[in-house]
Amino acid sequence: MSAFAFGLAFLLDMILGDPRSWPHPVRLIGRIVSSLTAWARSVTIRPDQQRAAGVLIVIAVVGLTWWSAWLVTSGLSKYSPALAWIMALYLAYASLAIRSLYEETRLVVLAMEEDDLPRARRLLGLVVGRETAELDRPGLIRALLETISENLSDGVVAPLFYLALGGPPLALAYKAASTLDSMIGYKDERFRHLGWAAARLDDLANFIPARITAAFICLSCFILGLDARAACLTWLTDGPKHPSPNAGRPEAALAGALGVRLGGPAVYNGQMTVKPYLGKAIAVLNENHVLRAHQILFLVSGMMGLAGLIWRALW
Repeated sequence: MSAFAFGLAFLLDMILGDPRSWPHPVRLIGRIVSSLTAWARSVTIRPDQQRAAGVLIVIAVVGLTWWSAWLVTSGLSKYSPALAWIMALYLAYASLAIRSLYEETRLVVLAMEEDDLPRARRLLGLVVGRETAELDRPGLIRALLETISENLSDGVVAPLFYLALGGPPLALAYKAASTLDSMIGYKDERFRHLGWAAARLDDLANFIPARITAAFICLSCFILGLDARAACLTWLTDGPKHPSPNAGRPEAALAGALGVRLGGPAVYNGQMTVKPYLGKAIAVLNENHVLRAHQILFLVSGMMGLAGLIWRALW
């Protein structure tokens, strides 16, 4: 992928976002994962069988995604270079989620500003895995900040990272791994064994991007006049406390940058989960913290986009 196409894909995502009426490769990947998961459940009983089936699902989904993206880019270029370039551009654009992350979280803020907490809870429930029906205003804001920090890594920095390294095939292979983790990479009884491989692959794929995200959050503090020292210290001291080897890094950096405390109890699938607290509650959570997080979202996206553009220009 050329530097020009990389930059254009970035701009398209910033301008267009993810229109729900448009076809999207991640939705197709999700349907494939659902079908393979149903198959695996029908042919496995023992934990070792489920783990083996989970490995096969990961190999099949990620491999098929990479091969399909390669086929419509490199393979198609032998017959129609122009069409191959257009398809590569579309796949690169589809792998990013900057504008959609902003829009989906901004809708929740708008509902809170109108004091419509029931609507805010419903909208938040569309973008987070936790249950939102009982969340108060600080709980809504805390969940928003956590999902912005996590998705800033998973939906922005990581796809740009892999897009710069290996073009649309590698970026979409990452999206396939991320989709697998979001659908079956849980530690509950349903997916403890079947989703083991998906969870481990996602941990590996996000190891470097999560730390790049945290570093860029710290850098963005200098531009926005936030506490860069607190962001870095919280990243380094509190980030490792998170049960995820990756999600806690950008979440802790954002907590330090904003002077808030994230983490704590949350309900997932009817079960209370208590995560370690990240950051210090210097300020009371309010909607302005989400607006600051959106500024960080765009700054970090721009930093990673520029880094990827330079990489593609040089290599």
